[in-house]
Parts: sequence; C-alpha cells; structure tokens
Amino acid sequence: MSVKLGVIGGGVMGSAIVSRLLTQGTYQTTDIIISEPTLSQQASLHQQYGVDVTGDNNLAAMAPVLLLAIKPQIFERVVADLTQPNSSQLVISILAGVSIAQLERAFPDRAVIRAMPNTPATVGMGITAISASQHVQPQHLDLATQIFQAVGEVVTVPESLMDAVTGLSGSGPAYVAIAIEALADGGVAAGLPRPIADRLALQTVLGTAQLIKESNLHPAQLKDRVTSPGGTTIAGIVKLEQSGFRSALIEAVIAAANRSQELGK
Repeated sequence: MSVKLGVIGGGVMGSAIVSRLLTQGTYQTTDIIISEPTLSQQASLHQQYGVDVTGDNNLAAMAPVLLLAIKPQIFERVVADLTQPNSSQLVISILAGVSIAQLERAFPDRAVIRAMPNTPATVGMGITAISASQHVQPQHLDLATQIFQAVGEVVTVPESLMDAVTGLSGSGPAYVAIAIEALADGGVAAGLPRPIADRLALQTVLGTAQLIKESNLHPAQLKDRVTSPGGTTIAGIVKLEQSGFRSALIEAVIAAANRSQELGK
C-alpha cells in the first residue's frame, strides 16, 4: 500500500500535525489517511489537505505508522474495534495520561512511542516530548522525531516524566495566555486603550521568549537586566512576589501533572 501514515482522530492536534507534515514536505497527500467519525469534519479535512479521509479506523490502522490523536477517554473503545494486526507497525500516541504499558497491551509486540505535543504546534512553534517502548529501534525514534519536528522542537524523556511534561508544556500555553490577558488588563487599568494594551502584552511576551532563546540567557539574568535600583520594574516585581505569582505557576504545573497521572489510571 502507498499510504505511509495513518491518523486516527482529525481534531485540532491531529489535523495540525498533518498540515505541517504536508507543508514541510515530510509526507505527500497520497501518503496519509485520516480516520474521523464526523462526516462534516471528514469533508473539511479532505478539502483542506487533499488526503484520504475515512470513517473506518481500521483503514488508518493498516498504515506502517499509526498516529493516535483521539481523546484519552475513548482510547479503550477505539482500540478494541481495531482488527488489522501489523506487527512491524510503529504506533505513536499523543493521548494525555495513556501510558506506554496501556499502549503495549493494546498493540502487543509493536514499537510504541508516547508523545506530548502542545498547541503552538498548530503554527509550527510547539515542543513535543517523546518516550519510547522497549520495542522501539533507532529508526523508529528517528521517524517519530522527524514527524514532530514538523510542528516544532522535540525532546526525548523517560516515560516517568511525561506527566510532568503534560503539566508544563502541555498545559503551559493556557497559563501563558492568562498571563498575556492579565498584562493587557493591567495596561487597561493603567489607562491604555484595549487594542494597544493587547498588542503590547502579546508582543512583550513573544519578544521576551525569543530574546531568552536567542541570547541563551537564564530568565533571571534578563529579569536583572531590566530591573533598575528603585525603578518601576522592581516595584512591579515586589507586587508579583506579594501575590504569589511564582508559587501559583509552580502549583499549576504540579496540579496539571497530577491530573495527567489520574487520567492514566
């Protein structure tokens, strides 16, 4: 068969990965088949990306590489209906909380990789953590890395750290979005028009992240460079510390990591 990648789940993340793989030239339209139960979404995916789209998960599961991009709550139901064994297949899962052990029980004797991308993947600016099962060979890991490099950066971690990854980079975009919104609200409270405040907040966060990345500065070093004795920035930092800003973010990551662990039980 000519299909090289089967995707079960045509939602936001599944379609984002397909889109970037096609844009980057990693796969051609004839290489990919997506399984999606919703008829309207099937038509939309086919029209937007030009790939084959089906309502039959088993057609996608015949591919040599299978990407699971469904909700973790329906994992057991979906895999129970798969009837196409392929012992040489590479199975990649982006399901939060679903462990490699669970994946291996569903796909015995197959190479299994658990991955956690995040939503900036939709614009090619994500980061994905991957963990490999015992059956994974170097070529499998290279292929999974190539797939997720189409949507951003890739790191390899032990599976024991995947819940922590979920709490940080998986859920982190929501924390950053709240921070941007709060910065803009602060600007409005200080007298700025909403459109200007929104633009200033967004570009400040985006530019700061890029500066830290390109300069290889520790965030604390950049903070110290901006903070003058008795100046405006230190006055704002004092308020952040009084309000528990750091501890709130730390607790948010821990809470999300714990919830990821619960989902896997």
